[in-house]
Amino acid sequence: MRKRQKTAWLDRVRRSPLTPPISLLVPAHNEERSIVESVRSLLGLDYPDFEVIVTNDGSKDATLAQLIEHFQLSPSDYLYLPQIPTKAVRGIYLSRTERRLIVIDKEAGGSKSDAINAAMNLASKPYVCVVDADSMLESDGLLRIMAPVVNDPDRVVAAGGIVRVINGSSVSNGSVEVVRLPWRFLEIMQVEEYLRAFLIGREGWNAFDMLLIISGAFGVFRTDLCKQLGGFRHGAIGEDLDLVVRMHRLLREQNQKYRVHFVADPVCWTEVPSTFKSLGNQRARWHNGLAECLWHNRCMLFNSRYGRIGWIAIPYMWLFELIAPALEFMGWISILLEASLGLLSRQFFLQFLLFGYAFSTLISMGSVLIEEMTYRRYNNWRDLGRLICFCFLEHFPYRQIHTVWRLRGIWQFLTGKRTWTPIERIGLASSPKASTAA
Repeated sequence: MRKRQKTAWLDRVRRSPLTPPISLLVPAHNEERSIVESVRSLLGLDYPDFEVIVTNDGSKDATLAQLIEHFQLSPSDYLYLPQIPTKAVRGIYLSRTERRLIVIDKEAGGSKSDAINAAMNLASKPYVCVVDADSMLESDGLLRIMAPVVNDPDRVVAAGGIVRVINGSSVSNGSVEVVRLPWRFLEIMQVEEYLRAFLIGREGWNAFDMLLIISGAFGVFRTDLCKQLGGFRHGAIGEDLDLVVRMHRLLREQNQKYRVHFVADPVCWTEVPSTFKSLGNQRARWHNGLAECLWHNRCMLFNSRYGRIGWIAIPYMWLFELIAPALEFMGWISILLEASLGLLSRQFFLQFLLFGYAFSTLISMGSVLIEEMTYRRYNNWRDLGRLICFCFLEHFPYRQIHTVWRLRGIWQFLTGKRTWTPIERIGLASSPKASTAA
């Protein structure tokens, strides 16, 4: 019954004349292995009116050549008005086979923000949806993520969906054919992380209307508000967090009623790093971006002008997200020193470790079970069993390794490192081979 009600609601959103058009913005830098499958996936979405704008941000590989070959692109004299300053645009291409596709070729801007802003300058729809070039949306993903906008168009200024790990799954013709759990340790650990972060973390913040981040891999924003803010801030490493925080800041300063919404139904499938080097670089960059965003918006901290955002959400991000790795590392050192010097009861020490480990593991297992009971993505019981078993490894040793990566992000912020470092990718098109080999 519930499934039929959801289907009927999606059909109303699809047929409604009030469903707003969307511009899909796809920043791409050296994405030759996944760009074609990603664009095919976007062009096949079930949505009444949308366009796809891909920005080739100075790629040194065959990203642009792949797009030209597979979508029969040709140079055009399309009018480009740079309302938001970006690096120089070298050319604009239109497809001879797909009228909804536009490709921008520009000089490398050194950040993902610059690539998104170039596409936003060309966006003609009232809403923009930012999608990573290594990601795929489910066919009805746009309908689901736009449901809050259709329900309350005057208040909802941004909406985000859930991001899932595509590694190990079978991909064909721009869609995920069979969902499978990957086999590599790091990839499975990231499946656990994503489930906990989205199904518990963001759902919780959304319930209290204090959501500060919409994933850069899949998020919808009101176009006029983005342009009013000057687009994604140039040089911002955590561009997704930075934009949403600045939205909160501007709208509360203007005393407007608004809502930033999270929807757990629409799924974006993304390729995650599979090596320690790539994953470490990504997590260090994320934490560097968090530090940079919070410092840039430090005036919001404990400022009554920003209400619950300034008094609860921002302080939480400072204490439990930004500074937490340093506090955790100092905790390791102090506990080990006290235990070695005999200042800490051995029995208490062991009980403390066991309680912390068991509590954290239960949270991860709860995320997995909630996902399975609600959405049932992993239909193979062996995948579900392996996922539950790996919950016991997330908080030791993976958490300690992850803490070191976050500490590196803090160091990068303090030393002024601001770069958009691409991660190594296998490619979406090779997912079926990986799955078959496994």
